[in-house]
Amino acid sequence: MVNLVQSIRIAAGSIRSARMRSILTTLGIVIGVAAVIANVSLGASFQQYFDNEIGSIGSNFIVIVSREPGLFFKSDLELIQNTPGIVEVTPIKKSMYEVSYQSTSRTLGIMGVSKKHEKVANLKMEDGNFLNAQDKYVAVIGHDVAYEKFNRKIFTQNSIDITFRKDDGSTVTQRFKIKGILKSPKTTMVNTPIEPDERIFIPISTMNEILGENDYDTLFAMASSPDTIEDTSDEVDKRLGRHFGVSSRDMDDEDAKPYSIFNQADFLKQTDQMAAALGALLTSVALIALVVGSIGIMNIMLVSVTERTQEIGILKSLGFTNSNILLLFIVESVVLSVIGGLLGIGLGVLGAYGAQSFMELPSVFPVKLIFVGFAVSVIVGLIAGVYPANKAAKMNTVDALRHE
Repeated sequence: MVNLVQSIRIAAGSIRSARMRSILTTLGIVIGVAAVIANVSLGASFQQYFDNEIGSIGSNFIVIVSREPGLFFKSDLELIQNTPGIVEVTPIKKSMYEVSYQSTSRTLGIMGVSKKHEKVANLKMEDGNFLNAQDKYVAVIGHDVAYEKFNRKIFTQNSIDITFRKDDGSTVTQRFKIKGILKSPKTTMVNTPIEPDERIFIPISTMNEILGENDYDTLFAMASSPDTIEDTSDEVDKRLGRHFGVSSRDMDDEDAKPYSIFNQADFLKQTDQMAAALGALLTSVALIALVVGSIGIMNIMLVSVTERTQEIGILKSLGFTNSNILLLFIVESVVLSVIGGLLGIGLGVLGAYGAQSFMELPSVFPVKLIFVGFAVSVIVGLIAGVYPANKAAKMNTVDALRHE
């Protein structure tokens, strides 16, 4: 006797006749759907943020760090360079030394590197140029070193004094001219041993000459592809293990090796886990709000059934069947939920964009969330409306007409 279109019209009339009640009913769904959309979008933003930060450290990087002094030499560098899948490799030697600029001294990280380091570490210059093979007493400094570490800002062509301490306790002070200043990568949430913001880069040949050494602390390599980085890293590990006499059965034991090795994929796995955990937490909180909203719809629909008992009796006396009454109340519940869902989608999109802008996160909004939000609101309306609708449909016609 009644079709879906008629049911929607009747539901719309019922909603208009009780505007305040309808507004309060949909409010829970608005908040719930908005929270789900905003929080899932934030989780995706954090994921993208972590990926960007890892990408700023280097391109497809593999880092091999020695666990004891005097471990890596030129032969080890060549061993990694000749490994299939390796595009570039650069040596690193790092330590903390006293740096003086005008009347101020600070203890900062000094990194001896080669000219390839700029490419492998994905460094960006703000001013000047990076080191080349002909440089000797020149330096490239990080953004924070240039503008924040000393009482006065440092610019290209200025000079700094670095005091090196040798193993025998003696010191050597050498003046370096600033050749370039790095852009800040803004890697604030991912800690790595290759952090350029507070570093001073000098030629590794110069650093070893001053210290009277010829070894390296770290070997920083770049694989040819992100798809093969783990296989390439494993091959580097195997070759170095054989080179240093680590038996094949001990290769899985990190403590048995005189070095440690990690790659970009390892970092991405860790940040993926962090982002997934954060996203799950945010989504769980949002789902609680959605459950509360669905309970609110169910309660209001139960109240509506009680208030409209006589109306139900009249409809049944006019020939409306139980299935017609069931459809009317389910449709009304779904209409309320869909209205709340659409408003929640709009609010969630605005909320996500606002939060991303405030926290300076990448603006990421999966389009599928709009469909998910709409589907969730429909499902919530169906679930919340079934029990009240079923209660209304089972009412006895005579008892319903007598109800006051």
